Amino acid sequence: MALVGSRAEGRATRLSDWDFVVDVDSFRAVAADLPGAVSVLDPIAQQWDRRSDEYCYMVITRGPTKIDLIFREACEAQPPWEAAPRTLAAIDAHFWDWTLWLASKRLAGRDALVTSELHKMSVYLLRPIGVRVEPHTLDEAVSSYVVARGRLESDFGVAVPKVLEREVVRVIRTVPAPR
Repeated sequence: MALVGSRAEGRATRLSDWDFVVDVDSFRAVAADLPGAVSVLDPIAQQWDRRSDEYCYMVITRGPTKIDLIFREACEAQPPWEAAPRTLAAIDAHFWDWTLWLASKRLAGRDALVTSELHKMSVYLLRPIGVRVEPHTLDEAVSSYVVARGRLESDFGVAVPKVLEREVVRVIRTVPAPR
């Protein structure tokens, strides 16, 4: 396993994720054991990245701290989410993971990247849950997401735990607005 990305290169911000490239002999065996293996970290979210071209297991712990375990194993990006009672918790985890990552990019001054990723977020996550207006800022994305998720929770008769939301919102409130 090797640390890569901004933390390895000495350009991390306080919200930067921890990216690790993981080399394994049997990806399938490791992938099957991964949820149990990361349980020692007491994650508040964990799932495979649906948008990556390599398998990437995304983990968020309290703090919040985002950890990406990147496997040099090609995969196909998944289509946009479909909102359903069985997918709402995974959509929520993906939204807050993406939001935390975007907050780290905003903190690093990478505003053009944030703008392009907000467009992708709109296509792959927000529109499928009923958000019709594309957000121009991270704050707009959060506001529209929370409203749409609340509506779906009511429509579906399910409740998504809010611990991940509380952790992420607490830190993104401290990130200055774009320049």
